[in-house]
Amino acid sequence: MKNIGFIGLGIMGFAMAKNIQKAGYQLHVWARKQAITDQAKALGMIVYSSAAEVAVASDMVITCVSDTPDVEAVILGEQGIIEGAQPGCVVVDMSTISPATTREIAAKLAEKNIDMLDAPVSGGDVGARNATLTIMAGGKPEVLARVSSVLQTMGKTITHIGDHGAGQVAKGCNQIMVGATVAAAGEALKYAGAQDVDFAEVRKALLGGFAQSRVMEIHGQRLIDNNFKPGFKAALHLKDMNIVMENAVALGLDLTAAQRVTDDLNKAVEKGDGELDSSVIARK
Repeated sequence: MKNIGFIGLGIMGFAMAKNIQKAGYQLHVWARKQAITDQAKALGMIVYSSAAEVAVASDMVITCVSDTPDVEAVILGEQGIIEGAQPGCVVVDMSTISPATTREIAAKLAEKNIDMLDAPVSGGDVGARNATLTIMAGGKPEVLARVSSVLQTMGKTITHIGDHGAGQVAKGCNQIMVGATVAAAGEALKYAGAQDVDFAEVRKALLGGFAQSRVMEIHGQRLIDNNFKPGFKAALHLKDMNIVMENAVALGLDLTAAQRVTDDLNKAVEKGDGELDSSVIARK
């Protein structure tokens, strides 16, 4: 597997594509924005005018786009991947989208003898740049084995969760946990501040105890510094949480913490903070 297609050269996607290229693979890409196209060409990536053309040239096509409709359009739409991919090609969707839609897309690709994995990631733009992403994969284990060498150029932890859609479910779990922990960190900050206790010192203590977490390590410092430069934008976290809550309603689940995180993110976006890091929900 030498020729890799990549569609979705955003903040994270471009960094992921660069890491694949550094490992010696030939990148075949398509992007809507001319500026991105120019950057890709300058790096030696081969640029095409449609997703279908990328698929024709690729043994494996990765998508990393914003939302469920975008994935549907890029894979199944006019001039989409399905129109160019040959039997045996593997489509790996690293976006965060609806598990149900993932299963539908996988079924339609299977009719053309095209394999699919859903492989959403966690780690933000830093993880994308440093090739330390956590990858949660859904689909056939033998298909994951075929493409694992490519995925290893982007992430250090690759876990096969289960069948199609299971990776997306795992990503939803991740988003619930991160959001709820950020909210808890914000409340801890308020609790300490209301009693004139330095939260920076509290954070040091918590990092050495049972409350230690990556959220406290990274986002706790963000709160202290009042720095919400985006690693993962609030608007995208809200999109992910809306997917979670739609599924929860369909399943008849009462996810109280997830609903609170969704509400907080919605308020942040309504205030105009959607382009800031999602930890902004914990700002004092």
